[in-house]
Amino acid sequence: MLEFDHRKNAMTRPRMRDRGIYLLPNLFTTGALFAGFYAVVQAMNGRFEHAAVAILIAMVLDGLDGRVARMTHTQSAFGAEYDSLSDMVSFGVAPALVIYEFALQGMGKFGWIAAFVYCAGAALRLARFNTQLDTVTDKRFFQGLPSPAAAALIAGFVWVMVEYGIAGQDVRWLAAMIALFGGLTMVSNFRFYSGKEINLRKSVPFFVILLVVLAFVLVSTSPPEVLFGVFVLYGLSGYADALRQLLHRKKLPPLQGGEK
Repeated sequence: MLEFDHRKNAMTRPRMRDRGIYLLPNLFTTGALFAGFYAVVQAMNGRFEHAAVAILIAMVLDGLDGRVARMTHTQSAFGAEYDSLSDMVSFGVAPALVIYEFALQGMGKFGWIAAFVYCAGAALRLARFNTQLDTVTDKRFFQGLPSPAAAALIAGFVWVMVEYGIAGQDVRWLAAMIALFGGLTMVSNFRFYSGKEINLRKSVPFFVILLVVLAFVLVSTSPPEVLFGVFVLYGLSGYADALRQLLHRKKLPPLQGGEK
């Protein structure tokens, strides 16, 4: 009987370890989730600058959790699912509610429809990303605008408007267009640079460090305008890439009559 109990315990212990949760990467994911929830609370209280900054902080934390998990070899199925749920709150629900509370609630049905298009676009973007994760061949590019970048686009817009004292009602149509642009671009087939081939463990030339320092200096001079401008350019980069590919196809020489 004692031997049977010993074998039973020996079999169950590895299973309990398999069900364990890695603390370090999930701390970053929890921080991103908290930042997204905090953004919603602040938007409901009319503190839109705090809400915008919280979304940007969530974007930074979301970028760290995956890299930390890979560097420490603590990837898990639980972490992947938890990260997706956190992304839906921080980059789907939170930006939609922030932009609605800031500028769209006075537009009637069109206002909440524009916010919902963004929210639905984020959900569809995350679902497509999860289902195609094992089939992606070129990891240098995302298919569709990443939800953190779309959320940062909305957060940057709100932050700039607050910084210059512009009321949301005065730019409600522009806010609606940005929400629709973000939502539809997330579910598009345009390519967006992912930066996944960047290896932080490898040595880099000195000028790369210099560029990083200059980037921090540039952002510190005027964070709202610089960050919003960066994400506007990133959001347009997919369209520019598609246009470049279209022009390249048109410039190709026509096939000969006997070729197929």
